[in-house]
Amino acid sequence: MYGAEVWQTSNREINKILSTEMDVLRRSARKSRMERVKNEDIKEIMRVKGKPDIIDTIEQKRLQWYGHVKRMPEERIPKLIMD
Repeated sequence: MYGAEVWQTSNREINKILSTEMDVLRRSARKSRMERVKNEDIKEIMRVKGKPDIIDTIEQKRLQWYGHVKRMPEERIPKLIMD
């Protein structure tokens, strides 16, 4: 997820990212949509239930970037753009 901390994501893009993540998990579990296995069951099979999803990871990266920019010297370009 290189550069995810500066992405501007709309609700539509967030839904696409989440559905892609679920598709990857489903393929890794070798379960198709035709088998009608619930997403929660797929997450249990892949042992990722209760772990943060990719959107949570992106949000964490954004907060890390924000803190990094806030600590920058005033003359740095990212700091000037954020203020």
